[in-house]
Amino acid sequence: MTTRHRSAWRRTVRRRRLARGAVSVVVPVAVAVTVGVVLAAASGRQAASLSATACTQAAAYQIPDTSGSYAPDAATTSAPATTAATSTPTATSEPATPDPSGSSGPASTAPTATSSASSAPAPTAPDSSGSSAPTATSSASPAPAPAESLAPSPCPSPTDPAGSPAAAAAASAASSGPRVPVAPNTFSNGATAQWQLGDVASVPVDGNGNLISLNQTPEQAASSMNCTLVVPGHPLTAAGLATPYQLGDGCSEANPNLQAFVEATILSPDGQVQVYNPLVITQGTTPAASPVRPRIPRGSQVIIDIGSNGTNLVLTGPGAQERGSGCVDALGQSVIGQVSACNAVSFYKLANLEIARHILRVPRLGTSLDGLSCEDTRNFALVDQDPSDNTYTQYLLNGNGQTAQATPANRDAMGSATITFNGSDNGLLGYFVDPANGCSPFEAPDSTSANLFQSSQALNELSARVNQRTQIGLIPPNDEMVLVGGNFSVAKTNVYRSIVDQPLLAQNANANLVAAAFCMNMVNIAPKHNLLDFARDASFTSPVPSVGDNLATFMGNRLSMSFTNLACNTFGLTDPVTVTLDGNDVATAVSYNTAFQQATIPASQAGYGYGSSQYGRRHHMVQNPSGM
Repeated sequence: MTTRHRSAWRRTVRRRRLARGAVSVVVPVAVAVTVGVVLAAASGRQAASLSATACTQAAAYQIPDTSGSYAPDAATTSAPATTAATSTPTATSEPATPDPSGSSGPASTAPTATSSASSAPAPTAPDSSGSSAPTATSSASPAPAPAESLAPSPCPSPTDPAGSPAAAAAASAASSGPRVPVAPNTFSNGATAQWQLGDVASVPVDGNGNLISLNQTPEQAASSMNCTLVVPGHPLTAAGLATPYQLGDGCSEANPNLQAFVEATILSPDGQVQVYNPLVITQGTTPAASPVRPRIPRGSQVIIDIGSNGTNLVLTGPGAQERGSGCVDALGQSVIGQVSACNAVSFYKLANLEIARHILRVPRLGTSLDGLSCEDTRNFALVDQDPSDNTYTQYLLNGNGQTAQATPANRDAMGSATITFNGSDNGLLGYFVDPANGCSPFEAPDSTSANLFQSSQALNELSARVNQRTQIGLIPPNDEMVLVGGNFSVAKTNVYRSIVDQPLLAQNANANLVAAAFCMNMVNIAPKHNLLDFARDASFTSPVPSVGDNLATFMGNRLSMSFTNLACNTFGLTDPVTVTLDGNDVATAVSYNTAFQQATIPASQAGYGYGSSQYGRRHHMVQNPSGM
């Protein structure tokens, strides 16, 4: 069943918007793709890029149809070489259903005004038939302005060039004095957590140190985008998993900007894995259908991964406080934004032991249609400003605001229900990037999904741990979800890493070096990989049509947004993406600068142990504007 809905996923920052809006879901209908090579003018690379001074806007997510289809080491160059990849506007049509082999069927975009990255003539590259075509441009009237979102909130001042005073101060500080180059390093050699790190906040604050209210009206919740989630007692048991979680503090599962999602991965002693999606309901409502009850073999370990489409999600309730549940949503009182988990360390300890003993077998990634290894959640071609976040979980939402698990039986019984979905790096991989390029994620049986088979955040992390051996993209300290008081925090970065089984940073690690190296890897690796996949991605449905009109333009715009929001420019780097936008700020074309870039930091900050409080930015003001 093809369904569509509007969802904020996360707060998006736009230069030319002073109110949040939602763009109607428009699935691209026929996309003509040209890949060419042009010389880049420095100003051209940045002319149309989104910046952190624009305003928050809801992103309409094209829901994957899980019934079997999906519906609505960098090389050094001697001189900068920019490769342009543009898509042309076409007529609008109703959504079509691409098959999982990578063909998304007819696609559509609203007419756009497309400009190339440079005024110089662009040499063209052969298309898939062996011929070459010129870069196409079109001029048309802007599409209608998006409708007002369900959760408006104030925008940052358009006069602030850096999006926040802290970012501007960081840029100013970084530009003064002698600088030193950053050596290539992925900071992935540390050990993983062997015991629980982090806490469940009782008096929660956001990453900027602002108190999070636990007593909001619905109107206040829609503005703050902060919510609570009541965790049922004994959440790791079959009874606990089948007991609905409750979204509270004024928030509602009917508001796509505030929805919460829960995903459990169950690992048995004999290496068998299953996925189960516990239901989340709005506090004060009842489920639209009773949850199915899972079977948990004796001796199993269960991990519960929790994601949100809001800004901060705080765990409450008996299950969050029980000693044996192992729930974590914060370092002390500083909440990890959208992400939380229960029993993560114990789950991954058993999983890694079983992998070492060849009891749990993690499949190889396989080879993509681009000739490289298929991607995973630690590949710099896929990571963004906040890697490894959120779930695959889908729910059914009826007209009364009640939710149900997205089982085949419930989908048949609730034919008019909307499918809700969590904006997610994991969902981007499994529902879009993999099928567009002939790949598939690590999946397991799931009685709560439409296909009765699903991947999960935990399975993605295990796959990445086993398969991603070089250039490993891990959560960096400039990820906004791990800031403390607006500043870098190695300790909070490690808390987040611990719940996704990533190697921990040394306590005396230089957070500035880690952040700079992450940015350097991202700008040197992602553009080249995106170009390899561009033709296929341009023919595949966009995950968030209000960000990009197809998967290729979405990936380029998402990379540009991540560059801005990680403040990568403070490390002497430039945005490698030029984004062409239509009248609704939807990316209709992107071009890439593939020249190698060298990150630098001030010499005074190059020592070990320095920098755990540098380059802070306003917490969540621009948290993953791409929506995934």
